[in-house]
Amino acid sequence: MNLSNNKILITGGASGIGLGLTQRFIEENNTVIICGRREDVLNEVAAQFPTVITKVCDLSVEAERIALYEWIKENHSDLNVLINNAGIQKWVSVTDADFYESMKAEINTNIEAPLHLTSLFIQLQSLTTVMNVTSGLAFSPFAKIPVYSATKAFFRSFTLSLRHLLKEKNIEVVEIIPPALNTDLGGVGLHNAHPSVSSFIESIFEQLKQGKTELTFGTSESRLNASVPELRASFDALHGN
Repeated sequence: MNLSNNKILITGGASGIGLGLTQRFIEENNTVIICGRREDVLNEVAAQFPTVITKVCDLSVEAERIALYEWIKENHSDLNVLINNAGIQKWVSVTDADFYESMKAEINTNIEAPLHLTSLFIQLQSLTTVMNVTSGLAFSPFAKIPVYSATKAFFRSFTLSLRHLLKEKNIEVVEIIPPALNTDLGGVGLHNAHPSVSSFIESIFEQLKQGKTELTFGTSESRLNASVPELRASFDALHGN
């Protein structure tokens, strides 16, 4: 994809990886629209980056996803890049009393929402690129976040198929595959020991410049290229087996 002169929608663009993408795409001379549930957080980003366009939207609600698309179609019909970044991570066990409710929330946000948005936004004649944020956990799960890991495996599989399915529409499909990064995903402080978002963003933009469509960093690169026995060994080592 061209890195400049795009109009881009980034879901969950006000924090974590989404905020990193927002900042860098603005720096690369793009028009960036971000959406999220919390208006106060969106306003903070807009204060920091005055050119950003914000839209309050709860992506877990089907009607709000449709309303987001209709708003884009009416007000930003030249949008050409959709970035499915928004996601939630729950540290749960299958034995927890609230496991089922937690599971539904993760599946709704991490799977149903981006699939629905993709089906809507590919109707735009202007759309040229879909970028999906998956995870290194798509290849080897972490049992403390079992549903999150599974949703990312699902989303990677869907992304591989989507790349094939959208060829005839000339829509490029890019997969961003982060490892654990120093964000508040899953809870404040859980990922403080991991690499910074800024170093990750710098790396994936270098890969975009090279024309790559599977963008990795650190451990996600090794997992992408690992053999099945290597992935099994990685899982066993992570869980003390």
